[in-house]
Amino acid sequence: MYSKNRRKLMLYAAAAAIAPVAGVKARPKKYPAQPLTIVVPFSPGGNIDITTRIVAKAMAELMGANIIINNRGGAGGLVGLEYTARAKPDGYTLVTCGNGGYAITPKLAPGKTVSPSDFAPIGMLSETPMTLEVPATSKLKTFAEFIDYARANPGKLSIGHAGVGTTNQVAILQLEQAAGVKFISVPYKGSAPGLADLAGGQIDAFADQIPSSLPLISSHKIRPLVVFGKERAPKLPQVPCTTELGVDVSVVTAACMLAPAGTPSEIIQVLNTALNAALGKAEVKKRLADLGSAPQPMSLQEIATFLKNDDEYAAGLIKKGLIKRA
Repeated sequence: MYSKNRRKLMLYAAAAAIAPVAGVKARPKKYPAQPLTIVVPFSPGGNIDITTRIVAKAMAELMGANIIINNRGGAGGLVGLEYTARAKPDGYTLVTCGNGGYAITPKLAPGKTVSPSDFAPIGMLSETPMTLEVPATSKLKTFAEFIDYARANPGKLSIGHAGVGTTNQVAILQLEQAAGVKFISVPYKGSAPGLADLAGGQIDAFADQIPSSLPLISSHKIRPLVVFGKERAPKLPQVPCTTELGVDVSVVTAACMLAPAGTPSEIIQVLNTALNAALGKAEVKKRLADLGSAPQPMSLQEIATFLKNDDEYAAGLIKKGLIKRA
């Protein structure tokens, strides 16, 4: 009799211990409680990959969590974006991509793919200027010589880029339109393989972000001819910009971080706070500056507005016929 009653009392006590107290919401599970994965939709060694690794390291320290980088290159970033869009929206699978990969590439792919509605914006990592580069052995020593040759030999110069729909390709398309030239466009699964071919002389030129190109520029294996923009880049002060040369081309790459749509808003806020805190760290600022990039912390509202505007800009490029669907 005593043992039976005691058993009942023990069961009641256990039930009371796990039942929520009336009027008090259950506390959310600790986040992060396991390693996070950040998908980089390009090959290792490119601008997005380098930037992601720098920022992710600082975020991991701030959040007290491990962060794994998963490179899934292909289709101008679509492979990695599609993988992330299908992931469980629990805050443990994220993706970093350029604004071109987010807004332009999905619009160019045939069939059903991803769209901005498949993602929840977390924030921006950095903005990075872009350059037009040639092999160090190229006979074309200046931007003027390059354009003159392209005009005299339409469709003869090959130019590589990081994939269809990337800002790298957009820079080339804008240059063709502004200068009245035509190139052979060569897409790669990211900057790294294209830069290797450029240094080896297998292509005539390459459009790329400064961070991924800087090692080859510094070792004199490739030569930048121009910076696509309105001002010279601090890391390449000797290289003219398109505006000063009278060519109306201005393209920068914005590296953004996204989560699958449906990720809880409180988790998105945690990630935005950690990302912005990481960008504020002195060592992160220095490393990005050394690469030629500028950190761009943004609130959730700011990044949502930026990506919305970029999506509308991409739609305008397609409407004008500057870029075309496959």
